Amino acid sequence: MTTTTAEIALTVNGEPRRIAAGSTVADLVRQLELPLEKVAVERNGTIAPRSTLAQVVLADGDVLEIVHFVGGGDHQPADDTWTVAGRTFRSRLIVGTGKYRDFAQNAAAVEASGAEIVTVAVRRVNVSDPKAPMLTDYIDPKKITYLPNTAGCFTAEDAIRTLRLAREAGGWDLVKLEVLGEARTLYPDMRETLKACEVLANEGFLPMVYCVDDPIGAKQLESAGAVAIMPLGAPIGSGLGIQNRVTVRLIVEGASVPVLVDAGVGTASDAAVAMELGCDGVLMNTAIAEAKDPIRMARAMKLAVEAGREAYRAGRMATRKYADPSSPLAGLI
Repeated sequence: MTTTTAEIALTVNGEPRRIAAGSTVADLVRQLELPLEKVAVERNGTIAPRSTLAQVVLADGDVLEIVHFVGGGDHQPADDTWTVAGRTFRSRLIVGTGKYRDFAQNAAAVEASGAEIVTVAVRRVNVSDPKAPMLTDYIDPKKITYLPNTAGCFTAEDAIRTLRLAREAGGWDLVKLEVLGEARTLYPDMRETLKACEVLANEGFLPMVYCVDDPIGAKQLESAGAVAIMPLGAPIGSGLGIQNRVTVRLIVEGASVPVLVDAGVGTASDAAVAMELGCDGVLMNTAIAEAKDPIRMARAMKLAVEAGREAYRAGRMATRKYADPSSPLAGLI
């Protein structure tokens, strides 16, 4: 005669499971081949102390959650977010979407960078091939914030027109404004930039503004309605790094809106310097897209931004004119 062992039904970490009637929580943990000393168990909404797991008898219908510590995840501190125009982000790295081999590589680089914002240029649709792949097919604007920019605009009028079209196309009001003075240096034309900023702000746009590294110009942009100031570190696409740390630091100290270095970053150390100066973030495109291995460089930039930010929060040591020994000289043999 065959005897059947009675079983009860449980829900463990959201999944149905059956176990012999009369089993304890410890029996269940061992059946799952988990070490008792390394897990925590919640039973029906109440944490079961580890010392009692061998005495707590399971009942039919019990709901259990069993957790342990795992590695990985986002290394950015949970309390270290930044906010622009009422929108909060964890990643302080913004990346561009130009110069990549293709959309697939661009998407992979964005993922490796951990960026939550990407800049996008506004260009004509290819009417001769309307079914050609588009950036939105690879980088989902529902998951990544698109920041339309006015790259290639040399007058306030062109920049305003471009962003009006961008808002119509995607409903975006958070935008990146840049008005260039000339093609050779791609330096901002501050007079045209201020003019465009005022018009856009009055029309309900939230402009993050590319500008020269000038503390006075930065304050003027704030007064004109800029929601973020984005001084260049060096000419666009040059990879020269931050050329004037003094003025960038002065802009940071005087700003009441976020400050992000935009343009000129060439490698990870440049990104770390920007963050060590107290900037809220860094925007880059060429440094990643033109690296020999864009995906690896995207990861490097992510880590550099995080390291620079942590160094800034930690507070660097004071500089000295002369050496100061780490070990005391008294008591030398």
